[in-house]
Amino acid sequence: MKGLLPVYCRPLGYVVIALALFLPFLMAMMGKVTDMNLLFYKECSKLLMMLGAVMILFALTKNETKETEQIRNKATRNAIFLTVLFIFGGMLYRVGKGDLLSVDSSSFLIFLILNVLCLEFGIKKSAVDRLFKNNRR
Repeated sequence: MKGLLPVYCRPLGYVVIALALFLPFLMAMMGKVTDMNLLFYKECSKLLMMLGAVMILFALTKNETKETEQIRNKATRNAIFLTVLFIFGGMLYRVGKGDLLSVDSSSFLIFLILNVLCLEFGIKKSAVDRLFKNNRR
C-alpha cells in the first residue's frame, strides 16, 4: 500500500487525534456538553480520531522506500488480526456477562488505532535493524 498524502500529514494526524482526545474535556469544563448533545460530541470525537489515524496511515514517510510499503501492508495484516481478537474477546465477555444491550460500535476506530501502532512499531523496528546492520560492517 503506497502512501497517498504528503509527509506533513503524519504529524498533523497526531495533532488531530490529540485534539479529538482533549476537546471533549475542554468543552465539558466550559459547560458546553449537556445530556442532549453528549452523543454528538462523542461521535464527532470518534470521527476526528478516525480521520487522524487515516492521515497517519496514508501519509508518506521521509525517505519512502519499498520496505515502507511492505511495513504498511504487514501493519494492516497485524491490525486486522488484533482487531478480530479484541472484538472476539469483547463478544465473549458480553456473552459471559449476559449483557444483551451493549454493542461494540468502535471496531473500525480500534482497527485504525491498532494499525497506526503496528505501523509505528514496524517503522521504528526497521530503522533499528538498519542501524545495527550498518554498525556490523
